[in-house]
Amino acid sequence: MSDRYHNQSFWHDTLPGTLEQRPALSGDTDVDVAIVGGGYTGLWTAYYLLSIDPSIRVMVIERDIVGFGASGRNGGWCVGELAAGPWRHEAAAGNDAARRFLHSLHDAVDEVGRVAEHEGIDCHYAKGGAVRLARNRAHLARQREQVEVFHSAYGLTEEDMRMLGADEARSHLAATGVVGGMFFAHTAALHPARLVRGLGDAVERLGGKIVEGTAATAIEPGRVATDRGVVKAEAVVRALEGYTGTLEGNRRSLAPLYSLMVATEPINDALWDDIGLSRRQTFTDDRFMVIYGQRTADNRIAFGGRGAPYNYGSRIVSSVEQRSRTHEKIIKTLVGLLPMLSDVAITHRWGGVLGVPRDWFPSVGFDRDRGMAWGGGYVGEGVAAANMAGRTLAELITETDSPRIDLPWVGHQSRRWEPEPLRWLGINGALGIMGIADRSEAITGRKSRLARLMQRVLS
Repeated sequence: MSDRYHNQSFWHDTLPGTLEQRPALSGDTDVDVAIVGGGYTGLWTAYYLLSIDPSIRVMVIERDIVGFGASGRNGGWCVGELAAGPWRHEAAAGNDAARRFLHSLHDAVDEVGRVAEHEGIDCHYAKGGAVRLARNRAHLARQREQVEVFHSAYGLTEEDMRMLGADEARSHLAATGVVGGMFFAHTAALHPARLVRGLGDAVERLGGKIVEGTAATAIEPGRVATDRGVVKAEAVVRALEGYTGTLEGNRRSLAPLYSLMVATEPINDALWDDIGLSRRQTFTDDRFMVIYGQRTADNRIAFGGRGAPYNYGSRIVSSVEQRSRTHEKIIKTLVGLLPMLSDVAITHRWGGVLGVPRDWFPSVGFDRDRGMAWGGGYVGEGVAAANMAGRTLAELITETDSPRIDLPWVGHQSRRWEPEPLRWLGINGALGIMGIADRSEAITGRKSRLARLMQRVLS
């Protein structure tokens, strides 16, 4: 069993120690708070609940092992932003709320580092910022507009986010075709599986209970039904992200979209002198079909991207995660970006699903009358956001006043995804259109009207 989990991703493969499952639920039980999902959202919720009130009886229910899903397999970007930008938060709750939300996300990046240090979690945290390359004129125009808006409307400064000239951008990462770029300070690189596994240990040290090998099948006010018994609780937290559809009645809540990754062999110092990333900056460019990478603590490049087709009926197919034609496209993209890697071996291929709400707007909430809480829908930007979500959920459940409990995502309800086959047609059609938009922008240097139209449809 341990070998199966070590083979899940590069991050799992490089974890120290065993990955044997903790004991499963041993029958019906009662707790104060039952949390379904042993990833970042569930564990941060448990961590902050127990930090606020050590007497709370908290149980985390996990089908596989802590960190099995996206929390253990992601790109290791702890980034202070969300797919739904501050203009959408402003539309929902006003400019002041949008500003507070943005700065709270920035603080969450630092909070992850603070907790990791405090709890002795060696997750290779390095706050080197993020460089977003512009590799055509459309990229550059979009970045300039974004920096202007973030500065003028939401109070950011050059210390937070700034434009880069072509030479300075290449000094961060010596990629091909660079015409400029943008630097965003509120980003840290980390080892995601080390973080989530360490967080699970911290929850147990604080007195929380984690049961693994226990599949939740349904949640409702006051109870969680599992294949090992029923857990009764005053509050039930749904924290399943891309696996939300495995719960009865939740197939259309969040769409599970694949993001796939590869990792290189360790790279020698001489080649790193050519590549850059001396501060372990994370990196991407401004294409719509998102790519993302980092320099790992053991001097590899971990690199990933979107574009794998959505599976009909929101099915999660494990074979896609280990070897897919999309992996070959990702490797081709990486070498196209950094040709000096052409002779560097790829040692790991993996992937997983991220949770996407219909309006791409992440949310947290707690219905006190029903005792039902939820958090998620991060669209692949959940490492820092899940920290803030868990902290907020703990404060909502315990009625602890904080500057987070009235932020624009609190209580937000996304509409449900369309039924099949409309969902399959819409999502895969959108993926195809965004690919066309990227190719158009690369050729013409003009921003794609087609992409802007699709973004409006998806919001």
